[in-house]
Amino acid sequence: MSRAARHRVTLVAGDGVGPEIADATVHVLEASGVAIDWEEAVAGERALVTFGSRLPGATLDAIRRSGVALKARLRGEPGAANPNVALRRELGLGAQLRPVRSLPGSRYPNLDLVVVRELSEGEYAGLEHRVVPGVVESIKVVTEAACSRIGEFAFAYARASGRKKVTAIHKANILKLSDGLFLDCIRKVAARHPEIPLDERIVDSTCMQLVLDPYRFDVLVMESFYGDLVASLCAGLAGGISAARAASFGDRVAVFEAVHDAPAEWIGRNLANPLPLLGSAVLMLEHLGEHEAAARVDAAIARVLRDAKVVTRDLGGSARTIEMAKAIAAALA
Repeated sequence: MSRAARHRVTLVAGDGVGPEIADATVHVLEASGVAIDWEEAVAGERALVTFGSRLPGATLDAIRRSGVALKARLRGEPGAANPNVALRRELGLGAQLRPVRSLPGSRYPNLDLVVVRELSEGEYAGLEHRVVPGVVESIKVVTEAACSRIGEFAFAYARASGRKKVTAIHKANILKLSDGLFLDCIRKVAARHPEIPLDERIVDSTCMQLVLDPYRFDVLVMESFYGDLVASLCAGLAGGISAARAASFGDRVAVFEAVHDAPAEWIGRNLANPLPLLGSAVLMLEHLGEHEAAARVDAAIARVLRDAKVVTRDLGGSARTIEMAKAIAAALA
């Protein structure tokens, strides 16, 4: 895609340190030369104060119009639905990509794998109720439609990106009906893609094998709850929250989001690591067809991390959020 092309993106700065890392991310993207027309929309705590809702209809409509959003983390309140999960549900985001690539200093150099996570159901559907005092029931819903859809998404992604294998992660040895249905659907999808081998692994064994030898994996597909855990484990292997990237897809909308927050005491102090959102913004650039710019930003991030002179305190430095962003912008080739 031409660098002259302009892209319309909805920016949701979110809560906590979100506005700070959003400003830092926009600074780097502007320095990359990609032409983006930002439409800012509010959600989370600021939206609750202004509109009486953490997810105003105007914000959801803005994302639907642009088709692409960059979103920092939204904070919920005890006992209420998680606003990040609710936003995905409202926008019909059924699949999430969590690519994991080693950052400089990782104990697993050159690691490159992808977690594909179903988003619409399972434990994260939030179907819970109190049966009697002291007893709570949580319902796990698994459907053939959603399992088949995430399977097709995983195999299509593997084929398009030249991946060699898809591994289905499950607990069908215990959850014989729910995870059994998931596994059956994935097998049927795999039969339609014989050029890509299917592997099957139990989720707890997978976690151990990831720590022992993550290089044996390529694309891993799983239900929502397992995907949240496994993707965070993989990010830890590759470099921590700096390596945590997320892209959530629906039929007409894609949301690129930070999946980790920072300590509450850092809010407003410009101390947070900008990479949880900037890394997802790199995925957004790839989605927009700006592959050259995405590669340049990735390379600049790696240069700054290797140099380790202008990094935030969680990375062993003393730089502020915007200072690290400016260092990454300056490192763009």
